[in-house]
Amino acid sequence: MAVPQARLSHRLLAGLDVALRVPCVFVIDGIFNSSYDPSGSGWAGAGGRVLLRVLGVLAACVVLLLSQKALFKFYTLFLAAVVGAAGVLINYHATAQRDVVYYGAYHKTALGFRLLPRSGPTLWLGMAAVQMALGVGYISLLRLQSSLAALVVAALLAPLWGLVVELPGDGRQLLALGCGALLGLQLAGCLALRLPWLYYSGRYVYLLLRHMYRIYGLQLLLEDTWKRVRLPHVLRLFWLSRLAAQALILLYVVQAARREDAAPPAAQGAVLSGEVLWEVLSNLVISGCDSTLTVLGMSAVISSLAHYLGLCILLFIGSTEEEDKRLGFVAPVLFFILALQTGLSSLDPDERLVRLSRNMCLLLTAVLHFIHGMTEPVLMSLSASHTPSLRRHLPVLLVSLALFLLPVVLSYFLWNQYALNTWLFAVTAFCVELCLKVVVSVTVYALFMADGVSSVLWEGLDDYVYGVRSAGSVLEFLFGVVMFANGAYTMVFESGSKIRACMMCLHAYFNIYLQARNGWRTFVHRRSAAQKINSLPEARGRALRELGDVCAICYQEFSGAARVTPCRHYFHAPCLRKWLYIQDSCPMCHQRVYVEEPEAPPRPFSDGDAAAARARPPGPPAPPPPGGEEPGGGGGAEEPQEEIGDNDSIEYDEEEWGARSGGGGAPQEEQYLGEEEEEEEEEEEEESD
Repeated sequence: MAVPQARLSHRLLAGLDVALRVPCVFVIDGIFNSSYDPSGSGWAGAGGRVLLRVLGVLAACVVLLLSQKALFKFYTLFLAAVVGAAGVLINYHATAQRDVVYYGAYHKTALGFRLLPRSGPTLWLGMAAVQMALGVGYISLLRLQSSLAALVVAALLAPLWGLVVELPGDGRQLLALGCGALLGLQLAGCLALRLPWLYYSGRYVYLLLRHMYRIYGLQLLLEDTWKRVRLPHVLRLFWLSRLAAQALILLYVVQAARREDAAPPAAQGAVLSGEVLWEVLSNLVISGCDSTLTVLGMSAVISSLAHYLGLCILLFIGSTEEEDKRLGFVAPVLFFILALQTGLSSLDPDERLVRLSRNMCLLLTAVLHFIHGMTEPVLMSLSASHTPSLRRHLPVLLVSLALFLLPVVLSYFLWNQYALNTWLFAVTAFCVELCLKVVVSVTVYALFMADGVSSVLWEGLDDYVYGVRSAGSVLEFLFGVVMFANGAYTMVFESGSKIRACMMCLHAYFNIYLQARNGWRTFVHRRSAAQKINSLPEARGRALRELGDVCAICYQEFSGAARVTPCRHYFHAPCLRKWLYIQDSCPMCHQRVYVEEPEAPPRPFSDGDAAAARARPPGPPAPPPPGGEEPGGGGGAEEPQEEIGDNDSIEYDEEEWGARSGGGGAPQEEQYLGEEEEEEEEEEEEESD
């Protein structure tokens, strides 16, 4: 029981933490969206306004980045100040409107109900109860002592007693202002006592950020701040609350317009018509992306929707891959990049609505591509495992069918509504590419399923699968090139921007260059593997029957032929070829399957070769001496020459050695023997000395 309560309290604190950070985003958004004319005032007024805007943004950012404990303390002081200000304003209003209060006049609000009671004493008692409640809240928030608490209550109730005893008007207002000043001084004293805490809280945030930046770097700092502040939840709540407030205002304006038009009561209470509802929704959507912060808020909402959509699809197709749960990250990032690329928040309202709808179409096609990436591994695993259960295959096939039909329907609708332009061409290309991917995936799935049904090994299966996938990859590469050309045309002739140029460079690198390089590498690997397989001997018939074994890769019998590795292991040719795609070693003993015989390196040309060539007379070579003895040799058996390891460039053959010795081997030996005798005689003379 304690664990669920702790979990519930943790969630409540997390929700309260998010809710308390939302006003900071409202403040930043309001400062950025506020417009002023700097030409109307002097440079001092313009500089002061800019300074106030900068200080306001910095203060809001500091409060936004506070820790949870510091954030709660800050809002405690802020609510105490708001409660005290509310009590002072109520007293001042009551003393200024004494006649209205005494005669019990009531006010009607714009919604049509009575706000104040008719009776004066009842109104006084109600105001006293409100002031007591505000005083208790003020005392509880600041945790004041009993003496200060009594002073606060007296300061809040004293102006009401001035109404009861019917003080003069100037006296009532002076009493209300005095009590308000007293309450303000008390609040200023409390804030002054807590000023060091505010300073150290801001300093702690600064030191924490600087420490994390120096140790972990900017990326980990941003990730930690993103998670600690719960920024996606804050932006999502900011956008939804802003949208809800604007919806209430628009509905109130519509109702007020109906009343001014003197519509019948039945029509006033009726449901909004289709045109009015469309206007309201359009205005809400337009105002929901009129600034960078609102675009971020909309991205956070899209992130939540895409995340739960991805989880539902994964649950439907039965996938448990963690990498497939990134749809909630990919979709908002793509939407935000599209918004920056097209300058969504800076467009006029009508153009903004059109551009937003186009961006949503592009985002929808990208989400469908990502869903196909989630579905294809499940489809391939089912086809490879030969699972006979229809309940496992049917959901994946239904999703694949939907991924094929949705782009067709979207393209048909868009071509009927819009004329051909670069945006429609891009959406259509994405839709056709998605349909192509689905066809390739389903075709490969059908090939594997047909192989699973067959009882005989299908040796050409790998070639068919490679052919289908390579054809799809080539078409995707061509689509990538076409999309690059379409983007270049858009950037040059329609709307060029730095962000669009950066996105085109990324598209050229990832979708064109890397795809072409990977495809070429795959082709080279397959070609080299085929050459290695063809170089191995093939066993058939009697040899396989005498072997009586199975392939160590697929564990199936050898029906037709098998390839024999140099280590005398037998495998199916397709199985061994798939293995050689990964590594060039035997699956059984890990010896090299294919070893290329190194070619003998050419002997370097030295000065001795040139001398021998000059010394050798023209004509046919001299016959060998009788007995098969080589020049300079001492017997019939050929003795191996010792390799010189110190310098590989010193290599002499027998003819060169003879040329260096003057045409024979004996004089060279005599010369060396004479040198050795001379060295021995010199050593003996040194010893005798």
